[in-house]
Amino acid sequence: MIDKGPASGAAKQIVLKALLRQRHLQSYSSFIREYNRVAGRVDKAFKGHGPSKAQYYRWLSGELVGLPYSDHCLILEAMFPDWKVEQLFEFHTGGTEVAPDPPESAMRITSPSVATSSVTPHEMVALYSHRADTPKKLWMDLLTGATERIDLFANASLFLPEENPEAIRILKEKARNGVKIRILLGDPEDPAMSLRGREERLFEQIPGRIRMALAYYRPLVGLDGIEFRLHGTSLYNSIFRYDNQMLVNQHIYGTYGYIAPILHLRKQPNCDLFDTYMRSLDLVWNEESHDIQDSGSAQRRLARSSSKTELQ
Repeated sequence: MIDKGPASGAAKQIVLKALLRQRHLQSYSSFIREYNRVAGRVDKAFKGHGPSKAQYYRWLSGELVGLPYSDHCLILEAMFPDWKVEQLFEFHTGGTEVAPDPPESAMRITSPSVATSSVTPHEMVALYSHRADTPKKLWMDLLTGATERIDLFANASLFLPEENPEAIRILKEKARNGVKIRILLGDPEDPAMSLRGREERLFEQIPGRIRMALAYYRPLVGLDGIEFRLHGTSLYNSIFRYDNQMLVNQHIYGTYGYIAPILHLRKQPNCDLFDTYMRSLDLVWNEESHDIQDSGSAQRRLARSSSKTELQ
């Protein structure tokens, strides 16, 4: 039995504590060994970054306000796949020696004719109803934390340098430090951008925003480690990839981009959602874009974009 109320006596404890006791992992040293083992399977970047001893025992006390940091939540759910992290921090009243059964909501319907899967993909870290709801800190944490690959695929991606003026400088530094960067923005003169303007009810503002964005991103053109291209596709999602994490801005007909939802994904073994979006990005990159460094017309468009922005 699970109880959402506070502990009231020795018979009550949080679900996580009961499950750890059941697995003989209640000591900090035992727990942290298992945490690191699972973290290495999920994402090696998390290995060795488990909770401190004080944090761990605060978790088990039942006095934690809210939930642990998102990375800890991800590892806990990987350790106990039948439970959501919110459920792990609820109280149960089955006694200190009895571990609760998985909640019914975690049970899967089995049928020989129906393929089963988790309701929530394991790769999903968070879903934000609107891009405007995405924490500004998250964008910068992912950008600064990338050590291997950064891919920015959008029509304009104007909000990133506008809201984070240091983003362009950070991209330059990342490239100097060996991070491979691809930037894929819309061609403001392509008919697809005018069409997107009509679809979002922004009309000529979409090509205009792209020109403004190109003025911001222009210092990155031609730098070692940075590839810069323009596309003319009907963009279904804007994709921002940082190593094994990704923010995907969905696009909804008649809805501004900042109001549309954002998916936060983290690549996981034996899952394909992250890879599905990457295949889309790679297809546009390889077949539906032109290199801004090799195209004279593209360079002229970039120059005009910059001059037009300066006049606004």
